[in-house]
This record gives sequence, C-alpha cells and structure tokens, in this order.
Amino acid sequence: MMAEPKVFQMSFAKVYGLLVSKAEKKGRTRAEVDTAARWLTGYTQPELDSLLESAATYGDFFRQAPRPNPDRALIRGVVCGVRVEEVADPLMREARYLDKLVDELAKGKPLEKVLRAPKEDQ
Repeated sequence: MMAEPKVFQMSFAKVYGLLVSKAEKKGRTRAEVDTAARWLTGYTQPELDSLLESAATYGDFFRQAPRPNPDRALIRGVVCGVRVEEVADPLMREARYLDKLVDELAKGKPLEKVLRAPKEDQ
C-alpha cells in the first residue's frame, strides 16, 4: 500500500488557512471559502469552526465529511496542473475539488457559479 500523501497528515487548520489566504489575496472572503467547503462536504458552520480548533488532519476533514455533495462530481477542470476529474485516489480527488473551488473563487468567479448545480434540463 502506498503511503498517504503528506498533505492529508497536515493540520486541517493549517491547510484551510492557506486556502483562505489564497482567496483573500484575490479579494474574496473566508466566508466564501467556508460556504464552498460546507457545500462540498456537508459540514455545518459550527462543525467547520470546531474542526479548525481541533487537531484534525486535512485527511480527517474529508474522511469524516458528513454529507459529501453529490453534485461535486460536476467539478471539472485543472488545478495545480492536474485534471480534477481524473484523480484516481478518492481522498485526493476530494482535496482537489476543494482546491478547484477556491481557485475559481480566487479567479473572480461568482460563488453561485462555483457551487455546481445540475443543469435543469437533465
């Protein structure tokens, strides 16, 4: 079995802080990052805040997600040079989904567009 990527052993608060910083540098807010993270994972804001205060790892954040959004499979595109939908490892794919959402926020995409919704005609 391959060793788990180091990012999943890092503190959730540390990695999340980096994502928030990335968004804030481009004029977005922590609240928008929180909204994207809650949309993706199903955590409530109090649960998210509690995780940020805990010793949870970044891997725990995704492994323990209460209600992963079924629409997250609609997240497509490239982040960090990797095509999100082609990431084989399920845990890494979840992390890339969040990276992609924050990346899109940082690029100025409106939050409503960042949070995927299925097309009405399907």
